Amino acid sequence: SYLYKTKGTCSTMIEVELDGHVVKDVKFTTEPESNPKLVQGLTVEQVEEKLSGISCSGRPTSCGDQLAKACRAALEAQNA
Repeated sequence: SYLYKTKGTCSTMIEVELDGHVVKDVKFTTEPESNPKLVQGLTVEQVEEKLSGISCSGRPTSCGDQLAKACRAALEAQNA
């Protein structure tokens, strides 16, 4: 699994587990309103397509946007 330190969200850390390009599991330090199980089984690219760029309460990022970034970082770390 890969730990990603978030920036600009209520949650401070996201743990992402991948199986190749596929999201296996996601855990937030502070659970956001959306259910992270909704992205299980999706590829990193699909998560990015659905969640990248979403803002929250006037902030330039959101838990979803940070999740997309976390998935990309986990994939890059896995491939390094």
